Amino acid sequence: MAIPGYNQEQIVERTLEFEPDEPTVARLSIIADVVPEATTLIESDAERPPGALGPSIELYALEDVEGLEVLGLECPYSPGALPPGASPTDVALAIETADGYEMLESEVDLEEVTVSATMTDRPSGTVVVPVTTYD
Repeated sequence: MAIPGYNQEQIVERTLEFEPDEPTVARLSIIADVVPEATTLIESDAERPPGALGPSIELYALEDVEGLEVLGLECPYSPGALPPGASPTDVALAIETADGYEMLESEVDLEEVTVSATMTDRPSGTVVVPVTTYD
C-alpha cells in the first residue's frame, strides 16, 4: 500500500490473506525506526460492531514498533453487506477502543473494494473492522 508523501522504499508491509469465500487481502504499511518481524495482521475473534462489512483484524505486536512515523491500513469489505439505501462509499475503518469502536478517517477504493486509513500517531486500539457509516 503506497503512502502518499513518503518514500516508498522505507515502507514495511505486512499482509493477511483470507479464505476464498472472504474478501481477499488486508494490508498494513508502516514507516518506523524499528518494525519487528512479529508485527503483522491476524484474524481476530473480537466481537464485530453493528454495521460490520468484513472480518475483524488485529494489529499484532504493534506495541513493539519503535519510532512510528506513519501507519497505513487497507482492508477489504463486502459491498453486499451494505444496508439498503447506503452508498458504496458509506464505508470506513473502525478501531476498537476501551469505549467501543471509533471511526477512522478513511478512503474507499470502489475498484479494489477496499477501505483504507493512514495515521501518523499510534492507533488507540489494535482491532480494526470495515463498517458502514450509513445511518
